[in-house]
Amino acid sequence: MQAIILAAGMGRRLGEKTRDNTKCMVEVNGVRLIDRLLRQLSVLDLQRVIIVVGYKGKELREYITSQYGPQLTAHCQLQFAENPVYDKTNNIYSLSIVKDQLQQDDTLLIESDLIFSDRFFPMIVENSYPNLALVAKYESWMDGTMVRLDEDRHIVNFVSKEAFDYNEVDSYYKTVNIYKFSKEFLQNKYVPFLDAYTRAVGNNEYYENVLRIISMLNDHDLKALPVGQEKWYEIDDKQDLDIAEAIFAEDKDVIRKYYGRYGGFWRFPQMLDYCYLVNPYFPSKRMKDELRSNFDTLLTEYPSGMKVNTLIASKCFGVSEQYVVPGNGAAELIKVLMEQPTAKVGFIRPTFEEYPNRYDKEQQIVFVPQNEDYRYTADDLMTFFADKNIRQLMLINPDNPTGNFIPKADVLRLAQWCEDRNIRLVVDESFVDFSVDYATNSLLSDSILESYPHMAVMKSISKSYGVPGLRLGILASADTALIAHIKKEVSIWNLNSFAEFFMQIYNKHEKDYQKACAKFVAERADFEQQLRTIPYLRVMPTQANYFLCEVLPSYSATEIVIYMLRQHNILTRDCSRKPGLDPEKQYMRIAVRNHEDNSRLIAGLKALTANR
Repeated sequence: MQAIILAAGMGRRLGEKTRDNTKCMVEVNGVRLIDRLLRQLSVLDLQRVIIVVGYKGKELREYITSQYGPQLTAHCQLQFAENPVYDKTNNIYSLSIVKDQLQQDDTLLIESDLIFSDRFFPMIVENSYPNLALVAKYESWMDGTMVRLDEDRHIVNFVSKEAFDYNEVDSYYKTVNIYKFSKEFLQNKYVPFLDAYTRAVGNNEYYENVLRIISMLNDHDLKALPVGQEKWYEIDDKQDLDIAEAIFAEDKDVIRKYYGRYGGFWRFPQMLDYCYLVNPYFPSKRMKDELRSNFDTLLTEYPSGMKVNTLIASKCFGVSEQYVVPGNGAAELIKVLMEQPTAKVGFIRPTFEEYPNRYDKEQQIVFVPQNEDYRYTADDLMTFFADKNIRQLMLINPDNPTGNFIPKADVLRLAQWCEDRNIRLVVDESFVDFSVDYATNSLLSDSILESYPHMAVMKSISKSYGVPGLRLGILASADTALIAHIKKEVSIWNLNSFAEFFMQIYNKHEKDYQKACAKFVAERADFEQQLRTIPYLRVMPTQANYFLCEVLPSYSATEIVIYMLRQHNILTRDCSRKPGLDPEKQYMRIAVRNHEDNSRLIAGLKALTANR
């Protein structure tokens, strides 16, 4: 058997990464793609590896020769072929250059811009079927040639980009661009068709087009071998490279690579994200359908400005227009709010770090609960801050990551205490609708805001409403000067059309939201019982959509996070270094998802003890 690697392309979409090198010389986590590929090939019983070069071909030859010499292994020669018109042709021409060698042996055909699991080559080589294409079930990140399979996994159609139909994606598989062909197939089918196709159509085409024609003959020469959960990625641009570096990071770097993304995990569609703090039961299908039916209009029309969106937010959340400002996510409003000159500010830790990170550290007065569950009450706060001369007090309720919750009546006592001392109380109630009495726990009403004009209420709509992609939040206060100032500081067009439309239609779907909150509370109770069966976790009580868990010896949070990601494709949160948590202990924050996902997480956590 031999291997042919196509490495002639220019890789323009990688920008400066390929200014002086071809794509396969790009590094992923410090290792060049070509080095990784040749290492994977070196364990196979190959007679030769032929590399078709083009763009920066001289540099690629020199590099490979300097690293490996004329042979990859004692039995495997390294050879090169050159596509001198790489900038005017596509990969069908690169392959036609080696068509004579192609017919001399069974062949692995590989494109050089891939990174993939070490299992791929054994999978395809050890399979008894002579002509195979590795394929993966279609996912949103994939681009290029798709195929359809029959019930016996024969490839019955190659779907070109022009014929791609998003309504049919459930039936599509993406070619991984690793093939195994028999010598007989290459001699009798592929190369004759390759010659005929290039004569008729030209060289600015793709070699898959020849396979597409062969698949139409109903001879079922080519089968597909799905790769399942095995990891791979095709690197065409900088974003692909960034994602590949996260997927293929070493254990020492993998947490940093994922956590450093701060979201965008929909780009890893097979991964379960347990850092994801949203309502798993809302929006309802009915609401999504309404959003979907207006997609074209919302995408192609401008949103309204601040005046109209304030009116819609007022209607949606039940507070007067002069008391509310909508934001491009709560983060936009937090930034402006924390830039207010308020002298010393009281914080509780551990907490959501966006608030203290936005404020001068020298002006922060921090309260840390002195108990192992990090519980605290309104009385604890009033006692601690009584003599601290603060001008603003931050309360996340329920708090993140502890899940600590102060009942509404006690929050209002704290609000009165702040009123009496001319202290602004900022209550972030982004998670309050996950609490047991969710229907009555919100502070968003004119009567409450007017009773405590020194209080401001922040709410991220991402969390309990399950729409983080809309980037929507609100700040409400009867301090109209504060609200007017924040409206002035943010952009007049700070909301997108989808966020505006969500607020416009929300009240029609409010009953579904209440049902979703009730369903969530029940699921959280069940999930808590399941988590308490894990012997190495001490689960703390919560009124939010996550649990703070102490990781007990002899496990570490890092060990668990890496295990769950590597073995079960589940991303969890290591909180051990969060300010305010005991630095001598280990902690994880585990979100609450739907019952099916939660069962998968529990199974993974239990498997850790069985496999240790």
